[in-house]
Amino acid sequence: MQSLKVISVNIWAILASLANLLLLTWIVKKFLFKPVKKIVDARRAAIDADYEQAAAARADAEENRLNYEAAMAAAEQTSGQIIADATRIAEHRSNEIVAEAREKATELRRQAEADAVLERKKAEDDMKREIADVSTQLTEKLLQREINEEDHRALIDSFLQEMDSQAGDSDR
Repeated sequence: MQSLKVISVNIWAILASLANLLLLTWIVKKFLFKPVKKIVDARRAAIDADYEQAAAARADAEENRLNYEAAMAAAEQTSGQIIADATRIAEHRSNEIVAEAREKATELRRQAEADAVLERKKAEDDMKREIADVSTQLTEKLLQREINEEDHRALIDSFLQEMDSQAGDSDR
């Protein structure tokens, strides 16, 4: 019967062990579990705050990106408008310059035509005078001064005018 003592149950030992377990559980809970839970909760709160800051930073970055894109679109539109305005102004100025050049060319042509008409008239008058002078000299020699010079010029001028009027009629 010696073997039965080894298997026996000691209630005082079980109660002492159970009291030890409860005391250790209370001590661990009081001094270890609550402070560790506070540290874990504080760490979790810090991590949640970091996530919130990251989400806010991401939202801010997205807003900044949208603002940048809007600003770039506005800048492109503005630059396009500036280029269009500059092109329109350059075309307008170019048209003004061309119009002024045409006007000057037309004026120069009119002036040249007027000068040519005056030169032609002057040359005709010079030729008439020369012809009158030559014919006067010839007539003087031929008639040996039977007609005076003014009468002779008048005769030659009337003859030349008749020639001009006949030439003008044939040109028409």
